[in-house]
Amino acid sequence: MRRTRLIGAGLALLSSAALSAQTNVPGDPHAGDPVGIVADPCPVHPHPEGDGWQMWNLHMLTRDFGQLCRYAAANAALKTRPRVVFMGDSITDNWINADPSMFEDGRVDRGISGQTTPQMLVRFRQDVLALRPAAVHIMAGTNDIAGNTGAATMETVQGNITSMAQLARANGIKVILASIPPAAAFPWAKDKRPVPQIAAMNRWLRDYARANGHTYVDYHTALATPDGAMKPGLATDGVHPTPAGYAVMRPLALAAITKTLGASK
Repeated sequence: MRRTRLIGAGLALLSSAALSAQTNVPGDPHAGDPVGIVADPCPVHPHPEGDGWQMWNLHMLTRDFGQLCRYAAANAALKTRPRVVFMGDSITDNWINADPSMFEDGRVDRGISGQTTPQMLVRFRQDVLALRPAAVHIMAGTNDIAGNTGAATMETVQGNITSMAQLARANGIKVILASIPPAAAFPWAKDKRPVPQIAAMNRWLRDYARANGHTYVDYHTALATPDGAMKPGLATDGVHPTPAGYAVMRPLALAAITKTLGASK
């Protein structure tokens, strides 16, 4: 019953967000009409707790599906061109907290927890292309398999990753494609059985990288047990790496960067 009420409240918020958005484009004869384009997609709102937090998150996702607001200020504050931008989900997002020194010497973290590949594709221009890095490290797919933004085919997910890689190449940015790390189950999507899908995606990522001259970095082999789960002690919940897990990943990432760009000057 509580879940039904929450879903109903969430749907009401979706409708409310759509109806309350008003255009503010200079010279628009329909200024003030309820439409989807707004002047400021990043208003400041309090972040409530409990069920209110879930509804707030749903509301903000409606306003900012790709979460462009998350790094807008950080991007504007960058003084120099990054060497490598790390694009990803929570596994990338959490990396800087577990190993801050990993994101020095021109390496920039642009992970957002919970994101799927369509969300990453929405923000790829702002959070990667506009920063003009020498390379992008893309680690994506965990949340697509978990169904965070709804059902999707493998081909759709692969297409989103292909689009990001093609956009990077078209803008002179070299591409590092990371394997999806191992997971035997998702605590937030307990009905999913991700091992075979992760294996299939990683085969595709490896083959796509090889066929297109990108670098493939295989975190999965280093982190996984023979049955496709995360090795004991390397994840907090079977999905998200601990500092020990990131310690395994770090040299693989640095080797991939060196392979792609050469030694740092």
